[in-house]
Amino acid sequence: MELTSGIFKAAENIFHNNKGSLLRTIIYTIGHFIIAITVLMLVADVPFMIALTDAIVEPIANSIWYFILDKWWASKSKK
Repeated sequence: MELTSGIFKAAENIFHNNKGSLLRTIIYTIGHFIIAITVLMLVADVPFMIALTDAIVEPIANSIWYFILDKWWASKSKK
C-alpha cells in the first residue's frame, strides 16, 4: 500500500511539474499517428494494419525524444 501511494504521488508530482510539456507531447503524438498512417498508406502502399502498427511504435519513441528535448529547451530558455 505504501509503495503504491508513493508511486502515485511521484506520478502526480511529475504531472504537475510538466503539464505544458506533457500536453504538447500528447498533441504531437496524436498528429504523428495520423500523419504516419496517411503517408505510409499513400506513399508506400502499406496496408492499414501495418501502417497503424508503425504509426504507433515509431511516434512513441519520437514522443519520448520530444519530451526530453522540450524539457532541455525550456530549461535553457529560463536562463
